[in-house]
Amino acid sequence: MERLVRHFQEELDVLKTRLLEMGGLAEERVRHAVQSLADRDFGLIEAVLAGDEPVNQLHIEIDDRVLKLLALHQPVAADLRAVMAAVKINTDLERVADLAVNIAEAAKRYAQHPPVKKLIDIPRMTDIAQAMLRDALDAYVKGDVALAQHVLDEDDKLDALKTQIFRELLTFMLQDPTTIEPALDLILVSRHLERIGDHATNVAEDVIFMVSARDVRHHMPEADLERG
Repeated sequence: MERLVRHFQEELDVLKTRLLEMGGLAEERVRHAVQSLADRDFGLIEAVLAGDEPVNQLHIEIDDRVLKLLALHQPVAADLRAVMAAVKINTDLERVADLAVNIAEAAKRYAQHPPVKKLIDIPRMTDIAQAMLRDALDAYVKGDVALAQHVLDEDDKLDALKTQIFRELLTFMLQDPTTIEPALDLILVSRHLERIGDHATNVAEDVIFMVSARDVRHHMPEADLERG
């Protein structure tokens, strides 16, 4: 029995490591996509568009590992929540990588026009979204509810920046109709970055459920979490 418990924990640790690896790949793709937008770098754009295979392979591998864990060990309670969280996190990370592709596609269109403005808030959104993703994955590995809650709290910053970007670009479009098409692509990029933050939030919510068995998908106030 002790050997089975040890084997389960070892396999769960490997699963977490692979999720961290996938998170690193997804984060790198987002960073490169936004960099390609800022630098108008067609080579980097094409690299992002063509570089999905490593993430896809990890996505399949992690799902396979989860199925084997469930079949061989039939975990319950906290162990089962940890494994099921891995399934959902795996999906969120794969979607983050897909959003990097969406950003690269917008960057490719945007680079065919004169720049609308200097990019300031989009890089800020990128930094926040990437930090949220890193913290959410760290929270999963460590079982850290406080760090997961911090990720939830950061989401408002992304929402505010997305709204600010929209309002600013709307002004440009109203003043100069030739900016409409590229400005719309920048608005799309801000939306994709907000969605990346949403996926990080999903991971954080899964961590809180995994550790405390509390469902906070509707962002229950922290005081309510403490009351349990």
